[in-house]
Amino acid sequence: MNNKELKEFLDEKSLLYNHPDFILNDPIQIPHLYTEKQDIEIAGFLSATIAWGNRTMIIKNAKRMMDLMGNSPHDFILNHKEHHLDSLSTFVHRTFNGEDFKGFIIGLNHIYQHHNGLENVFTNSNITLQERISDFKKIFFEVDQLTRTHKHISDPRKGSAAKRINMFLRWMVRNDQRGVDFGLWKNISPSELSCPLDVHSGNVARKLGILNRKQNDAKALAELDEALRSFDSTDPTKYDFALFGLGAIEKF
Repeated sequence: MNNKELKEFLDEKSLLYNHPDFILNDPIQIPHLYTEKQDIEIAGFLSATIAWGNRTMIIKNAKRMMDLMGNSPHDFILNHKEHHLDSLSTFVHRTFNGEDFKGFIIGLNHIYQHHNGLENVFTNSNITLQERISDFKKIFFEVDQLTRTHKHISDPRKGSAAKRINMFLRWMVRNDQRGVDFGLWKNISPSELSCPLDVHSGNVARKLGILNRKQNDAKALAELDEALRSFDSTDPTKYDFALFGLGAIEKF
């Protein structure tokens, strides 16, 4: 396929998968349980944090996270007492355990009490969005947490593609009225977003010839970003639907 044909192919696949039916089998269904901005973004952040492995298990465990917070994540983040964290001890999703969950509650409380919420931390037009992810990690861990918990937030400045946070940012920022992404955050442009780079999107991108680097790291993300922005500079991450759908659903 030439570039024009490839763009048309990816546009078609993006439209196919960027549809409310996509929500039914995707972790984005968890923040869709809520209507208040802060509940949506907290539910989205926590769900994205554990979004690796089997999607059915991700969704099951993300729902359990919400249950453990009384299905009122923002209220729990702001108003929990220390003894309320005891019930989180039994939580586990792969290498993310109850102690990590407690740490994330503490980190989110710090973000909302001292940094005016998640959106504000990611809003800084003077640096790239990937650099803002790195700065977010520093702010998140300004309060004492276990060293083991730090690995659950990626750092692009240390070479990570930061797949899960980039997916979370897509959820919060994109606003195409198609019912999947929320478009809640108005101070970040969709043009700044990076495609969540995982095994599915990476392998499909390589098969299509728009990604050459073999590792799914920050350099590969920059290469993929450049290719996708050449197809649509205003909304490059719409192609995440195409790449993921082709890989995970169509086994392209």
